[in-house]
Amino acid sequence: MEARPATPPNSVPFSSLGGATSSRAGMATDHAPVLWAKVIDHRKCIGCHACTLACKAEHLVPIGVNRTYVKQVEVGGFPTIQRHFQITRCNQCDKPPCVEICPTGAMFRREDGIVDFHRSICIGCKACMEACPYDAIYIDPLSRSAEKCNFCAHRIDMGLEPACVVVCPVEAIIVGPLNADGSEVREILSREKVVVRKPEKGTHPKLFYIDAHESTLVPTAAAHPTLYPFAENANRAHFHPSTGSNLLQEMAVYDTPQKIPWGWMVSAYLWTKSLAAGLFILPALLTWLGYHPGRTWDLTMAALAILWLVITGILLVGDLTHPERFYLILVRPNPRSWLARGAWIITAYGVLLAAFLLVTFLQWAAVIPLLRVVGVVLAVLTAVYTAFLFAQAKGRDLWQNPLLPLHLLVQALLSGSAAIVLLAAIWRGEGDALLPIRWIFLTAAAVHLLLVASDLLTPHATTDVALAARSMYRGAFRLAYWGGLFGSGVLPFVLLGIGDLSSGWLHTAAAGVLLGLLLYDHAYVQAGQSVPLR
Repeated sequence: MEARPATPPNSVPFSSLGGATSSRAGMATDHAPVLWAKVIDHRKCIGCHACTLACKAEHLVPIGVNRTYVKQVEVGGFPTIQRHFQITRCNQCDKPPCVEICPTGAMFRREDGIVDFHRSICIGCKACMEACPYDAIYIDPLSRSAEKCNFCAHRIDMGLEPACVVVCPVEAIIVGPLNADGSEVREILSREKVVVRKPEKGTHPKLFYIDAHESTLVPTAAAHPTLYPFAENANRAHFHPSTGSNLLQEMAVYDTPQKIPWGWMVSAYLWTKSLAAGLFILPALLTWLGYHPGRTWDLTMAALAILWLVITGILLVGDLTHPERFYLILVRPNPRSWLARGAWIITAYGVLLAAFLLVTFLQWAAVIPLLRVVGVVLAVLTAVYTAFLFAQAKGRDLWQNPLLPLHLLVQALLSGSAAIVLLAAIWRGEGDALLPIRWIFLTAAAVHLLLVASDLLTPHATTDVALAARSMYRGAFRLAYWGGLFGSGVLPFVLLGIGDLSSGWLHTAAAGVLLGLLLYDHAYVQAGQSVPLR
């Protein structure tokens, strides 16, 4: 075999993945389940796409989506151009993030290591697509459920090989037990240098590549031109990498559209959720500080919080491809998923708000303080849980931000105080009682600016973070980002430099903050999904 260059960043020795020298549980024992693995030898692959077609025929995969995809990248310059292939599919991870984030257990890992799915209980939340670092999951246009390569589990159960293995004309795809003595896969891995995609994600993939070029394994290593000879690139509206690569040296010629799973409804849900949380937290803070505008004020704030929480629920259900199955997230939840936990939190918060509204209306004074404390706890959880959901979306590096829970809480305080400032303009006779809200409003705006500045000034941890940030700052979402940042952080201080706290400038600033936060959240959510994963 021709000598390869130095091991690329995504190359790891087989021993560290549970290979011949590993003490991995279940290795060569009678009681441990088989752990199926797959090796793709790119010294043999000719890029014929037979595996793609066999997979489509075996699983009746519709046009427009693929469980197996052959990526092609041109490397070099004229006249020494080479075409490299890479067969992309589910990596059958030992620690699959799609299983962890799936709220209903539709994605699951079998005892033999195969990651499979139940399309009948999928609600179409697309969280698994965000969690998969390999872009291996798609929403089937016919079933409207999440589907992917499942190692042809039905054939494995019958003692047959996967369809792609059978059809490969050069025998470039090899499958077998990873933990059984005498297995061809294990023998290959023990003697060959193999690589896996994105080992830094900690998913422990069981799809191994021999002699795969780095520009095919790392999506951002090859340039993505905006024009093709015979087709239009659907990615150019969202992704404009600046990697320094020469288009004639490494160029992904046949690319696939990078569809953004979570659209404007998810962006808007962050905004409505922060309002629902802030409109309960801040009146409670007023009461604890000794500024209590009265019973009518409590009723109004609780009613508005319920209204925004209902809108939040409508947006969440509306974004599902199976909205009629939304109840499954409550009746058969995956307790590890922050999407399921978030549903519990929002439901509990909604029940608390309804109880608080009823108790306040009936003037049960002994119960109100307790409900107020529990409500603030649930409101804070409602505001911040999305940060932990985003952290489970391992495919999106921009969202892996340890300060995001704090930032979402600050946004809830900022949006809630802005809404109350606007309400104070029409709420007569309560100007002094609402004065602390104005200072909370300005403080939250200042902290929001500081947190955004920390993201701007801190070096980016990975290339994907840098590219997603570039998409926000200078790319397709720059207008929403900078407009949102100006409205939500800069505008209040500019306007207050003109007027004072008792003037109408404050109300204008509050309106600008609400609009600015909506734009900022949209830019952040969409830019995080703009970097291609395959």
